[in-house]
Amino acid sequence: MSLSTSLPILVQNQILTALSSESYTRLLPKLDNVPLIFKQVIYEPGELIQHVYFPLSGVVSLLTILADGTETEVGIVGNEGITGISVFLGIDVTSIKAIVQIPGDAMRMRTSDFKAALLDGALHNLLQRYTHTLIGQISQTVACNSHHSIEERCCRWLLMCGDRAKSDHFPITQEFLSHMLGVRRASVTVVAGMLQKAGLISYSRGRMTILNRPGLEEVSCECYESIKSEFDRVFGVTVATMPEKSRRADRRKSSKQLSGLEKQSEA
Repeated sequence: MSLSTSLPILVQNQILTALSSESYTRLLPKLDNVPLIFKQVIYEPGELIQHVYFPLSGVVSLLTILADGTETEVGIVGNEGITGISVFLGIDVTSIKAIVQIPGDAMRMRTSDFKAALLDGALHNLLQRYTHTLIGQISQTVACNSHHSIEERCCRWLLMCGDRAKSDHFPITQEFLSHMLGVRRASVTVVAGMLQKAGLISYSRGRMTILNRPGLEEVSCECYESIKSEFDRVFGVTVATMPEKSRRADRRKSSKQLSGLEKQSEA
């Protein structure tokens, strides 16, 4: 899908940039640029949704909360989408918790203005497509959490966050990551150490750096590619990649490194 080249550089949200300049110009007076602050709670379960957010950068985590207070991530939203999608579906009260996991910026719109904007057929169509991909992401995440290892899930999560943050460097604590993956902090420490020794990531003082993306893709389960491919298919996105020969070489190297570390940990 072609982007509207006449739009301001500030607009980095893929829903907004996919609109025509005329449609975006009509929305602009209703949009406010706001910061997304680390650990900022955007919605609480049972809360009336006052605003929807179009992230420009950063990542928002969607959490389901159990009766005992346990929080489990079921999906994430970055600059590919919008928070508060239930308003689009006619539901003004959220059933999930939305919290900023990677800081950034967003364009915020009042719910009443958003409902009026849905009369624009182009925006309505884009949000239909996005809703489809978000449901797919949530469904894939549920299956991933049930059937794949912590190592695979961690790599999938890092890759998805890197894509949405548009950066290989972002802040994240091991405690926060353990909540996102639904595992003990000790397990995250072990996995992060393995990935770091394999040369796939660098992690220090709450900052994560992806050093070898093809290597992470190799260790990750198929869920990352499945989620990404469906979004690309629905929105017609083509992402430039490094030469396949180089990707295969990096993947073989990282796979051997991680395999060796796993054997050491089992000894």
